[in-house]
Amino acid sequence: MCRRPASPSDSVNASGDSTDTYIQIVTSGGRRIPVHPNILASASTVLESIIDRPRKHRSSEKTLPIVGVPCDAVVAFVGFLYSGRCSNEDMEKYGIHLLALSHVYLVPKLKSQCTKELIQRLTIENVVDVLQLARLCDAPDLYLKCMKLVSNKFKAVEETEGWKFLQNHDPFFELEILQFMDETESRRKRSRRHRREQSLYFELSEAMDCLEHICTEGCISVGPHDVVPRKNKAPCNKFSTCQGLQLSIQHSANCKKRVNGGCVRCKRMWQLFKLHASICQLPDSACKVPLCRRFKMRDGKEMKNKKEEERWELLVKKVVVARATSSLLLPKRKRMEEDAEQDPIAAACGEANDNHNHVIRRLVC
Repeated sequence: MCRRPASPSDSVNASGDSTDTYIQIVTSGGRRIPVHPNILASASTVLESIIDRPRKHRSSEKTLPIVGVPCDAVVAFVGFLYSGRCSNEDMEKYGIHLLALSHVYLVPKLKSQCTKELIQRLTIENVVDVLQLARLCDAPDLYLKCMKLVSNKFKAVEETEGWKFLQNHDPFFELEILQFMDETESRRKRSRRHRREQSLYFELSEAMDCLEHICTEGCISVGPHDVVPRKNKAPCNKFSTCQGLQLSIQHSANCKKRVNGGCVRCKRMWQLFKLHASICQLPDSACKVPLCRRFKMRDGKEMKNKKEEERWELLVKKVVVARATSSLLLPKRKRMEEDAEQDPIAAACGEANDNHNHVIRRLVC
């Protein structure tokens, strides 16, 4: 049986209005709920248009049928139209029905509340039913949350009765869900690939700064001819690739295979010199990085085809952008360097140098 609504009494309200000022809402269970038409009209434009129809289109008894949902859900709906509130108990029991009523009768406040409550109460068992309702009731936030839950827990959702019913009765919606899952996975792959690419560009940017540091200031074992080698042989803590680049430069200077182009390590070092020349803004007389002037004079003439040249230009642009971005984070790096100087044990740690060839190996040629 239906409970009594929080609407006016069946005969006379507190202000003495008679039943002539009411209209009767008729539910699926045959329950008649007396309500004030002006309150319904102020809460819902749809109900206002129904109430304001010419008398010939309505019965003389002034009734308003709201069917298709449980009687108590209609009672809770009417109570919200009067008070603007809905109890947690009603929301838990009739949240789906209240969402449907709020959509049909255009009650945005109730629809928003139902959406939030249903999102909090989503489970593997009810997600398919809620998803179908969200689609019909144009609730995008709820729809997206349901889609994400189905996508993340698809193996469990696939075993539910709701999914089996959907497969048998709405294959087009099933296809829509599967397409969403496929697009979601594609976006995740693109995002992971983009993060990896950005990480590579930042590492190459750091390698360019490190190369200038070695060739201009000098470091532990490699430096310009006019700079006295450092007496302190502790690992360099300015760049994580410093020691690795020094080893590669020393290798390139003494390698015998590079004459015939057979040394892969020398080729990678050659590419780093070429990348530096592509982004270097200093005049030839001021830049101390080896081969910088030589590569600037070539200006990409050694490229085999146009596609390879365009690929190299794109790499240069990405590294330039990464370098500009990292320059904005320079104060943070300085703070980290100061912290490292205060902790000599951490500064002397050679952990970062284990990856000294990491950047060079990942260089896109």
